[in-house]
Amino acid sequence: MFKKILIANRGEIACRVMKTAKSMGIATVAVYSDADARAMHVEMADEAVHIGPPAAAESYLVIEKIIDACKQTGAEAVHPGYGFLSENAKFAHALKDAGLVFIGPNPRAIEAMGDKIESKKFANAAKVNTVPGYLGEIHDPEEAVKIADDIGYPVMIKASAGGGGKGMRIAHSAGEVEEGFNSAKSEAKSSFGDDRVFIEKFIVNPRHIEIQVMGDKHGNVIHLGERECSIQRRNQKVIEEAPSPLLDEKTRAEMGAQAIALAKAVDYDTAGTVEFVAGQDKSFYFLEMNTRLQVEHPVTELITGIDLVEQMIRSAYGDKLAIKQKDVKLDGWAIESRVYAEDPYRGFLPSTGRLTKYRPPAESRDDDTGITVRNDTGVYEGGEISIFYDPMIAKLCTHAADRSAAIAAMSGALDAFYIDGIQHNIPFVSAIMAHPRWQSGELSTSFIADEFPDGFNGADLTDTVSFNIATVAVVCDHVLNQRKREISGQMGGRPVQFSAMRSVKVADDWVDAEIIGCEGKLFRLSVSGREAAVECQWSPGEPVWQGRINGNAVSVQVRAQMNGFRMSHGGSEVDALVYTAREAELVKLMPVKLPPDTSKKLLCPMPGLVVSIDVNEGQDVKAGEKLAVVEAMKMENILRAERDGKVQVIHAEPGANLAVDAVIMEFE
Repeated sequence: MFKKILIANRGEIACRVMKTAKSMGIATVAVYSDADARAMHVEMADEAVHIGPPAAAESYLVIEKIIDACKQTGAEAVHPGYGFLSENAKFAHALKDAGLVFIGPNPRAIEAMGDKIESKKFANAAKVNTVPGYLGEIHDPEEAVKIADDIGYPVMIKASAGGGGKGMRIAHSAGEVEEGFNSAKSEAKSSFGDDRVFIEKFIVNPRHIEIQVMGDKHGNVIHLGERECSIQRRNQKVIEEAPSPLLDEKTRAEMGAQAIALAKAVDYDTAGTVEFVAGQDKSFYFLEMNTRLQVEHPVTELITGIDLVEQMIRSAYGDKLAIKQKDVKLDGWAIESRVYAEDPYRGFLPSTGRLTKYRPPAESRDDDTGITVRNDTGVYEGGEISIFYDPMIAKLCTHAADRSAAIAAMSGALDAFYIDGIQHNIPFVSAIMAHPRWQSGELSTSFIADEFPDGFNGADLTDTVSFNIATVAVVCDHVLNQRKREISGQMGGRPVQFSAMRSVKVADDWVDAEIIGCEGKLFRLSVSGREAAVECQWSPGEPVWQGRINGNAVSVQVRAQMNGFRMSHGGSEVDALVYTAREAELVKLMPVKLPPDTSKKLLCPMPGLVVSIDVNEGQDVKAGEKLAVVEAMKMENILRAERDGKVQVIHAEPGANLAVDAVIMEFE
């Protein structure tokens, strides 16, 4: 077996690969850019080599620097993770020429399947049913529009060397094709060093289902079941699960057989994924093959008990696959939630900065309930979320006996996942977990667009969530008051009154509550006329309240503020303000403070780089017209006029790095 391997990646996937390598007794080497000098993957590795500036094109994508790092450290093999160079055939060839082993597929498989255009041609020749589209290289927007007109709208513009939602656009008209073509090419170039794109028909109301395959260098290939990846936003997966609630055994076997046949046709010899677009009637079409480890591989590992990274390393070393198809059993249900550094309340715009607090739920395996919580991450408290790389913070996974139990476990784990310093999408993912359509398994790739057409403004505050928040707010307020009365030297101190009445304002609703009794960490309350028996171990300053309310396990994120708390629970993030009866009377008389008027200003919605300013001072603009483009985390964001107006003054220029809410321009 290898003595030392280098991981040509960063973040959570680099850490993930290192965990398995260390368990196999293999030493690890990290590479890092200036921006990642203090990153977790650097700390985890046995050795680390600096490879250049923050921009991936000058560090993680430079093949020569990766090979030099191997030579410096004596690494025998390279695991590419996903993204970056993971599907780059030139990289695989260069490693071979340098006498190094690529822990990935053979170059022929990458060339045949890793390139999205070539994979379509190959699949057609192999009689695999594919989505209608144009597979040739497209040179300019005019050609793209003509092709899209011939195929019929809507169409998908996709980066040939792409993945992870980068370089992808859906277009419903010629105008959207022209604009999407340029954006897709630009994103593809910056993310993969390859700006080629192709166009295919976009199937309405589809499901995204993929088959995990695993091969070796001896001609053996098996599949490990499917993953459903239909919950997507801007073609970026948000939630994945295994197995799929759509498939039956017959369809699973058919998709698996097709995936194996395609893999064998290119002598596939490692972990890979054959992706399908599926209709609600269980019909399916080959979409593409990802010749790498997928982001969502943990859910497959959880339901099969097979470590995919270990299998990749063993295959690269030349070991024969020890697992037969008959040995693969799907056990229970697993769900993965991708936790991103983005603000769901502001159109999911990227968020960067320091993680002032990072407290994920503890990884665990409960033998009594059969519930597993797993968190693959590459960040730590005090670390930075950079503008230069993907905004993923962590991949939170739960595994249970069935889908409903896995969802319930995920809801609890998300409630306990505390992050401060940046914005994140945990409230949004929590809201999906509570959504009836998600819980029913009636999914499609348009789920988020269908169910959140106006964006995300927080989950509906249900009776149960409101009751839990009000209950926890009263208990926390009581605990804080107890501590205050223990401070010496206070004037007019008096014993805590357990029967004190409270009025709690949860969002815009008022709730009457009363503490009936308290003994240690056990409380009896009346909240809106309902009794609440509460057990908790919360102490002031702890960011997450965890305990039981009427016997049910509850986690609520708690941020202290004047007169109460900012609380997150069940996808709802609201203020819970606790008052005495007299205080509540006075508060209700106070005028509401209105936010400042920014309607005549274009504010930068996220920290980022100004790519272009597309209007001039004094220019009249129409609603929907492009004003500027700001790039953050490898994604270009087009800022448009919300209404007709006239540009009065422009404060920013291309190349400027702006903070969130910086004024880009003002209107008359």
